Amino acid sequence: MTYSGVVTVGGPADVHELPDLMISKVAVGPMNNNAYLLRCRATDEQLLIDAAAEPHTLLSLIGESGIASVVTTHRHQDHWSALREVVDATGARTYAGQYDAEGIPVPTDVPVADGDTVRVGRVELTARHLVGHTPGSIALVYNDPHGHPHVFTGDCLFPGGVGNTWKDSEAFESLINDVETKLFDQLPDETWVYPGHGDDTTLGAERPHLGEWRERGW
Repeated sequence: MTYSGVVTVGGPADVHELPDLMISKVAVGPMNNNAYLLRCRATDEQLLIDAAAEPHTLLSLIGESGIASVVTTHRHQDHWSALREVVDATGARTYAGQYDAEGIPVPTDVPVADGDTVRVGRVELTARHLVGHTPGSIALVYNDPHGHPHVFTGDCLFPGGVGNTWKDSEAFESLINDVETKLFDQLPDETWVYPGHGDDTTLGAERPHLGEWRERGW
């Protein structure tokens, strides 16, 4: 089956099969949050990005092999509502951006700074600190050695624009600058984008619209 990245709450996960990494995407909760389960194909170690809601759904996706870690992309409640239940059931280490950790009620075992490496088995992900949607939002970049990069953006980048900054011009300027300099300026058009809600996109699909986003201010 070809991966589309289109998922619905209550529906099955969609699985993106890469040479070294399996990425399972599922939609959960009343705000249609995306959660991503990453599995290293060499070691079978697993990592979950955003224990957003519906712990039963996430634990079913994780399966009996469990997870080694959970990364929370940012402090907003719709991205960690199932975190306590998932951690209690799996004993997973918790990761979050160092400036958002205090806003997440489940303790963060590993505060993450810009450029830090997060590992799942033999696979390395690079954290990018993106300021504006929250003070400590992070994206995770996987530079696939067999192909193009993949980036998990939380609520910082979606098809059609950057994340919500609630008409705060300073926060918007910060977020779009970080997204441009740390993602668009460093990664190729083929980079696959996995957002915190909704469908996937690529940097190439969004790049022509950066000027429009700046002009409209959101």
